Amino acid sequence: MRIHHYGIEVSDLEISREFYQKILQLNHGSVVEFQGEELVFLSSNAFCLELIPKQQKQNQKGTTHLCFEVNDINQMITRSYDYGLKALEGPYILSNGWKTVFFEGPDHEILEFLEVDVGYVKD
Repeated sequence: MRIHHYGIEVSDLEISREFYQKILQLNHGSVVEFQGEELVFLSSNAFCLELIPKQQKQNQKGTTHLCFEVNDINQMITRSYDYGLKALEGPYILSNGWKTVFFEGPDHEILEFLEVDVGYVKD
């Protein structure tokens, strides 16, 4: 298991993309569509940052999270359930074939587990 990315909410994807590309010298990685929103990934050799459009709704939990890349998401889900955790969201298959699930940690932190090599073939 390794850290895959850190996701933050931003009010303007384009302004934030330009800012992080300039200040951290991150490269434009990819754009993934998820539940009707575009998520922007910026990366360097050792770090990946996910930019998430900030929701305008009040009383909604934030989406700032730490994501761990795992080899087998189903095994991670089973282990999490065995530990007494329940999924906040997912599992989902993203438009690029990644498989993901979100859990809440003991201090209400959001943890994402991500399997990037799932043998997904898009029609």
